[in-house]
Amino acid sequence: MAQAGTMHFTGNPEADAFLGSSPLALMIGFVLDQQVTVQKAFSSPFELSKRIGYLDATTIAGMDPLVLEEAFRAKPALHRFPTTMAQRVQQHCAFLVSEYGGDPAAVWTGARDGADLERRLLELPGIGQMKATTMIGVLAKRLGVRPKGWEAFAPTHRSLGDVDSPEALTEYQAAKRAHRAARRA
Repeated sequence: MAQAGTMHFTGNPEADAFLGSSPLALMIGFVLDQQVTVQKAFSSPFELSKRIGYLDATTIAGMDPLVLEEAFRAKPALHRFPTTMAQRVQQHCAFLVSEYGGDPAAVWTGARDGADLERRLLELPGIGQMKATTMIGVLAKRLGVRPKGWEAFAPTHRSLGDVDSPEALTEYQAAKRAHRAARRA
């Protein structure tokens, strides 16, 4: 089993370590996790930090939107839809600043229980039900964040929370493809 905080979502040891050490990087990865691979979504926060100097919710919230968009557009683009995702990340960071003083970890450290954690995650721009559920699994299984009753809000199927090695990521993605194929059939 991987040590708490270790992420194996990108295939890049530096980006994976960054995800495990930066709550904002992990959150931005979840915001970007749509219509791109898991590896792309979760490696982009590391690349964004290199492009703008570092990741900080207050800084990103206050950036000129065009400057942030350019950071997303620079080759290789951080997402398939760089303009939309730059806006969504900025909205996400602005919410973190207004509601949590710019501290993304406060979203989970202040949660009273699993229901409160889910509610807090669902309030975040760019986080819907499926992402909130997956985030609860990742927080509990990878970071040891387990408020009372968290199990009722975590995935009951294999999810990113179960990814504790590069091999587990490969297995997770194969299972996800098989599940999608079965749904279409």
